Amino acid sequence: MKRFVLIAALVLPTAGMSEEDSGLSLMERGAQMFFEGLLDEMEPALDEMQNLAESMGPGLAQMMDQMGPAFADLMERIDDLSNYEPPVMLPNGDIIIRRKPDAPEIEGPVEI
Repeated sequence: MKRFVLIAALVLPTAGMSEEDSGLSLMERGAQMFFEGLLDEMEPALDEMQNLAESMGPGLAQMMDQMGPAFADLMERIDDLSNYEPPVMLPNGDIIIRRKPDAPEIEGPVEI
């Protein structure tokens, strides 16, 4: 967010300049005012989103540390996701992911 504001501040001329000083047409000045207003309206929401991301960061890192090896193992067992049908949940809660009938044969040993 702060980078975006900095870029906008560098790209857009200052608001106190008159049209003769800045060389902006009426349309350009209107666009500038629109984007300045948009930035003012969005800044609180973007700050809140940044705070949320910062607070979730450690938890997400811990989850990746724990789930990373299991996910890598799963990806080794699945050759290409396009060879599988969408998951189906059975009434008992089991989830089945069927291999498409026209998918190529699996090479190498299959571990279950």
